[in-house]
Amino acid sequence: MEQKVNTENGEVATDFPGDGSYNQRPHSPTFGHVQWSTFAIEYQTPTEQNDSGVNAKVKERRTPIEWINKYFLEGQALTTTQTQALEKLGPNAPWHERLIVKHRRLVGVAIPFIFFQVIWWSSAFKYNFWRYFPDKFYISITMIFGSMIAGMTSEGGGAVAFPVMTLAFGIVPAVARDFSLMIQSCGMTAAAFTIFWMRVQLEWHSIIFCSLGGIVGMAIGLEFIDPSLTPPQKKIGFVCVWFSFAFALFLLNLYHKRKTYKTIPNFKLWKMIVLVLTGFLGGIFSAVAGSGVDICSFSILTLLFRVSEKTATPTSVVLMAGNTVVGFYWRQVIQQAVSVDAYEYLAVCVPIVVLGAPLGSVIGTHFHRQVLAGLIYVLDTVALVSAYAIVPLTKALIGASVGIIAFGFIFFGLITYAGQKIMERIEEEKEQLPQTQVNGEAEGKENRDQNNKQQEETRDIDLGQRNVGFSSTTDVSSQL
Repeated sequence: MEQKVNTENGEVATDFPGDGSYNQRPHSPTFGHVQWSTFAIEYQTPTEQNDSGVNAKVKERRTPIEWINKYFLEGQALTTTQTQALEKLGPNAPWHERLIVKHRRLVGVAIPFIFFQVIWWSSAFKYNFWRYFPDKFYISITMIFGSMIAGMTSEGGGAVAFPVMTLAFGIVPAVARDFSLMIQSCGMTAAAFTIFWMRVQLEWHSIIFCSLGGIVGMAIGLEFIDPSLTPPQKKIGFVCVWFSFAFALFLLNLYHKRKTYKTIPNFKLWKMIVLVLTGFLGGIFSAVAGSGVDICSFSILTLLFRVSEKTATPTSVVLMAGNTVVGFYWRQVIQQAVSVDAYEYLAVCVPIVVLGAPLGSVIGTHFHRQVLAGLIYVLDTVALVSAYAIVPLTKALIGASVGIIAFGFIFFGLITYAGQKIMERIEEEKEQLPQTQVNGEAEGKENRDQNNKQQEETRDIDLGQRNVGFSSTTDVSSQL
């Protein structure tokens, strides 16, 4: 039941039953000393807001070091298994155990990096990939930043590659889409492995059900929807939809102490259906622009279910990794339509993204959720402005873009409103629970801990009784 722990910023971590349960956990020991609980749920209670002492503290100006620690060194949100392993790691542990547990980030980045590098370098010598760099080096430079952003945010590498390739370099959208799917099937897969290896907190309901819907959406989008759209429509539609989402997220984050959950609370059948439909719609977007299921999942998790960006971001990375593999498979095996240009772009970018995406995922897990959201604002705004500046606009295209943005504002606004109502209902249900039940569960937890301790002591005594020279008349404490 609900247990609140005050922190310096007026933020609390809450324990309550269900899939969205919270436990106060430590973060990775390598960055700062910020408590993990500052990410779990962020809000100020009315009592704290009325406390003049708290208000005076909140108004204090942070030093540069405090500001950096809060927004860029907040600490990773890890699973229970990993936090327990960190706590139990002793100073005399074997070197390999210290390496795996304490330096999981380094190992998690190194494994996929070495795997893809071995494959790429052996292929490069065999097929002479070097000849592609003089004409396509600009794509390599683009993906240095694209892969980092892909690992750090919910946008994915395609959200950078597609608009840059189509708007800045004038590449055909179909080629840019195929390249986005292909390069993300390498980079995002490497980032997903790093996330799994580090045991970063994920929303598994979203991964499972959005993936199921995304597979169907990808197939339908590639077969029926993508061929019916013109290149300008694809470019403008892509940037307009996600600018609307970025604006809605910006409005939501104006409440700096808004409450967020680690996972979807009180998971039910209708939430499963929402996730499947979200994945289906995202799969269609991915089929058109090479990116979509990650942003769709991120928007529903953050706006509707109020899941923290620190959980939603790595979840979207894992989702996009699987969805791009499906898209790459469908384009190459089923449709057999991947162009030679897309493969050449892939050849000059693989050794870069397999390091940039995992590294970005590691960096992103330490950032404050406001920083992650800010990156999305900047990316989507720049993409929209660039599209209007570069794409030849007709009256019909201008009208369609304005309509998409207006519809997006309304749609994401309604989702945000629904998310607020859902959160209020959850909090009301928690408040209506009998206090005796709350106290009973707390006492039950203490009793379980005490019983476990007694069992360990009894086991030690039994072992002592088996020792040679043990006497029943001997003081047990001296044997222990």
